[in-house]
Amino acid sequence: MISASDREHALTLIQEAVAAGAREAAACRELGLTQRTLQRWRKQGGTVDGRPHAKRPTPANKLSDAEEQQVLEVLQQPPYRSLPPSQIVPALADEGTYIASESSFYRVMHKFNQQLHRGRSKKRMPKPITSKAASGPNEVWLCDITCVPGPVIGLFF
Repeated sequence: MISASDREHALTLIQEAVAAGAREAAACRELGLTQRTLQRWRKQGGTVDGRPHAKRPTPANKLSDAEEQQVLEVLQQPPYRSLPPSQIVPALADEGTYIASESSFYRVMHKFNQQLHRGRSKKRMPKPITSKAASGPNEVWLCDITCVPGPVIGLFF
C-alpha cells in the first residue's frame, strides 16, 4: 500500500504531466499505476487508503451463533466424534437432517480449534530429514548412472 504522502506526490506529478500536454494514461504508466487507481484516489480525495478500514457487509448465508453451536454439538456426538466432515454431512443427510455444508463444518472446526486429527488411524508423524553429508573422504557414495538408456535401443551412455 502506498502512503498518503506518496499518493499526493503521485497525483501532483500526474497533474503536472497532463498540464504539460501528456496523456493521463501515459503519465500513470510511467508511475506504474493504472487509470482506475488514479480515479479511486481522486474519489477518496488522495488521502489515506480506505480499503483496510472499509466496512464490509456480513454474508447473508453466514451461520448464526446458535447454528455454530449446533455444528459443534454434532461434531462432539459419539458416532461422529472420529469422523471428518466429509463423512459427517452425508451421514446426517442419510438421516434426513441438514445443518450446514461440509465447508461450513470445516470453518466452524477451525474457528473453535477443533481441526485436529480425527479418525481411528494414527496421527501423521513427520519423517526425519534424510540428508547425506560427508565430513570426510569415503563417507558418502552415490550410485553410478552410466547405464542410462540412450536414443537407440541397446545403446547406453
